[in-house]
Amino acid sequence: MTEQPSRIRVWYRPMRSRDRDEDHRVATPLELLFDLCFVVAVGQAAAALHHALAEGHAAHGVTSFAMVFFSIWWGWLNFSWFASAFDTDDVPYRLATLVQIAGGLTIAAGVSSAFEGDFRLIVAGYVLMRLSLVGQWLRAARSAPETRPAALRFAAGIALCQVLWIVRSFLPPSVAVVTFVAVVLCELAVPVVAERSARTTWHPHHIAERYGLFTLIVLGETILSATNAVKEGVAEAGHLGALISLAVAALVLVFSMWWLYFDRPGHARLLRRPGMFTSMSWGYGHYLIFASAAAVGAGLEVAVGYDTHVLHGVGGVAAALATTVPVAVFLLSVWLLHIGPTNECRPIAIGFPVTAVLVLAASFTPAPVHVAAGLAAALVVLTVVATRGERHPA
Repeated sequence: MTEQPSRIRVWYRPMRSRDRDEDHRVATPLELLFDLCFVVAVGQAAAALHHALAEGHAAHGVTSFAMVFFSIWWGWLNFSWFASAFDTDDVPYRLATLVQIAGGLTIAAGVSSAFEGDFRLIVAGYVLMRLSLVGQWLRAARSAPETRPAALRFAAGIALCQVLWIVRSFLPPSVAVVTFVAVVLCELAVPVVAERSARTTWHPHHIAERYGLFTLIVLGETILSATNAVKEGVAEAGHLGALISLAVAALVLVFSMWWLYFDRPGHARLLRRPGMFTSMSWGYGHYLIFASAAAVGAGLEVAVGYDTHVLHGVGGVAAALATTVPVAVFLLSVWLLHIGPTNECRPIAIGFPVTAVLVLAASFTPAPVHVAAGLAAALVVLTVVATRGERHPA
């Protein structure tokens, strides 16, 4: 007679470390829901950046976008790496994750006010999200003795950072940027300090898939932003020919970004050079990939507004830079994280940074988005030809 599991084991499982070499480890439906809800905040941040750029407030818009995007990205990153090492998919774990999602959506609701200088709602959502993760780390410390030192350091470090965020919200606006950078550095230091005592068992293939999925969703949000901008341009201005041409260029650009990111499997570098420096640099470096991909959508909206003559006070070069700068940052980030300056395939090792420079130079041409799209597509062709017959790691 087969022994039936007790009721408590149906809804509760001890939070043990997952097997780093577990077969067929893929994203769960809860992780996919987490991504979809967080991309709402990404969309709000990109929309606010577009409005700031369209009004000629580039410096303020970029600074606010960078600060808001950190709260989105860091919450997503911490959840993803914790889930890769400790996901139990039981009732307490699901509820804690749903609380984190609620915090992410609260951040999304506070984006507009944050761009006006009021970060209180952002801080509330962020602290809610992070304190839920503190509970998860304490649970891991209780159930997984082998990683208890790291789990306790994670819990203490995250909790301390939340106190700092709350204190910062009462400080004068004149020190907002300085104090933001200081607390961010504290946040970034927590995993580095915690992992020195005991390494968590995150799964390389699973982590690479999680990052790839979020990249896909952000690129999808970029396409949606550009599509809505073209739709509004057709309805209000009627510049059909120019908008169709711009829409095609935008699609080529985003498709090329997708191709270049996914041409090299993300887990290959994590497996090729295992270690804390590789995992931290790869994981942290994706801030630039995610943020630049989201910013491309805002830039394409600015390009549509400029081509339909609905923007006032924004020059042609400034409008062009709204797209070319994030595209260049994206190319350089993918180059550093997936390709590497010392890659044995010299054409692509050199091609990425050269293309990034040429994309920036395209800002001074009559059709910057079209030229940037052509350059990105040319880099795709170069990558395909240069790596023909090469076998990627499984």
